[in-house]
Amino acid sequence: MRQAAKSLGLAFAALLLAVPGMAQEAKGDWEGTLQVNPTIKLRLAIHIAAGADAKLAGTMDSIDQGAFGIPLAAVKQETEALSFDVPAVAGRYDAKWDAGGKSWAGTWHQSGMNWPLVFVPHAPTPPPPPLPTSWDIPADQTISALIDTRIAARPGEGIVIGVIDRSGRRVVARGPAGTKAFDGNTMFEIGSMSKVFTSLLLSDMVVHGEVSLDDPAAKYLPAGARMPERGGKRITLRDLATHSSGLPRLPDNMPFGNPANPYADYTEAMLLDFLGRYQLTRDIGSKYEYSNLGVGLLGYLLARRAGTSYEILLKQRVLDPLGMKDTAITLSAGQKARFAQGHDATMQPAGAWDLPTLAGAGAIRSTASDMLIFLRAAMGTKQTRLAPAFALMLAERRPGAVPNIQTGLAWLVISSPRGEIIFHDGGTGGFRTCMAFDPAKHRGVVVLTNAAREPSANDLAIHLLIGSPVAAP
Repeated sequence: MRQAAKSLGLAFAALLLAVPGMAQEAKGDWEGTLQVNPTIKLRLAIHIAAGADAKLAGTMDSIDQGAFGIPLAAVKQETEALSFDVPAVAGRYDAKWDAGGKSWAGTWHQSGMNWPLVFVPHAPTPPPPPLPTSWDIPADQTISALIDTRIAARPGEGIVIGVIDRSGRRVVARGPAGTKAFDGNTMFEIGSMSKVFTSLLLSDMVVHGEVSLDDPAAKYLPAGARMPERGGKRITLRDLATHSSGLPRLPDNMPFGNPANPYADYTEAMLLDFLGRYQLTRDIGSKYEYSNLGVGLLGYLLARRAGTSYEILLKQRVLDPLGMKDTAITLSAGQKARFAQGHDATMQPAGAWDLPTLAGAGAIRSTASDMLIFLRAAMGTKQTRLAPAFALMLAERRPGAVPNIQTGLAWLVISSPRGEIIFHDGGTGGFRTCMAFDPAKHRGVVVLTNAAREPSANDLAIHLLIGSPVAAP
């Protein structure tokens, strides 16, 4: 999933801290490159700060893997030595301060392997140019040129872009070279965009009085199972949908038996075991912390409340009512024939992901044509029986990771100089996706790609929507 573990499985939060001040201090933002082998390089970043108790804590980012949100543990600085663990991937870093290079020079340890890794101070990103005062979604020819530029040096990658506005819908598809051309019916893994579908299920069940946003999550667990609590407060369905439950990004008992399909071996028993023993590290509802576990759990609980599987619940409550006939978790033979070959960050073929227990976090596959149906309903361009549920998703607001972003029920709401943009992205081991819409102008964009290489889908979607810059390929 977008911001989900893959390969090394490193993940991190998007919130940046201050640039390092005193050279020998670990506090601040640092970046480096891990040379895994002669062909694979991973850009990493760490963000370290001191809490109210003066203890150091932080997060690590794996930029090329599109993985976000796993905390560092046991962060220690002793004079000019730095060390920390990343428990979710069983990794450790040990370094010494290099005064001449003004960097932390050390070693990354994982899976019995050791790699040299140097972190230098993060270079602040220059401010973006101002947005155009007048902007329309470009013509198909311009969109095609954007895609061609992005995939020119990426053999095997293709991109499909769907656009919806007051004039109707259109799809622009390019690549990949040497294979059957992509089109609006090409199937992709949509990764964490699945979370919007899960929260739509929640909203619809709230609208129909089947659950309440304030229901404790524990209410829908199997008999004898328990949820973590803190300070006398219980995690609610609302907390799970707004990433404010206090649950971590991933559980610590994922087996990772197949790093190329990391969720496949995670069972219901493992999930319940984790919930039964986990101790929350922050107050429930106190902070946004993106959690694949939390939304995967939400989908599991809603399916239990409905007495069916997540996949069947999704079909009955969302896909069939909207007429999304090409969106599914389990693909038909015809859909498998149209399923794009994924590629990892190095453009090597990547397999599909399976999420049997945490399906609500990222198990859905879809097409650009079907996702335009979804966007049209989300924007209210076409009224459906799900309109009240879509409205509830945006009526609920909590602070997000940074000041200009709020979270609704799964949706992220970006405050831009041109008004609010509603947004969610996604990613798995071989795919990157993004959907966004401007509710005031009734414009929406979906971008689907079959490669986990960055930059990928996000900058293209927001550029087409409001004219923001496109990242260099």
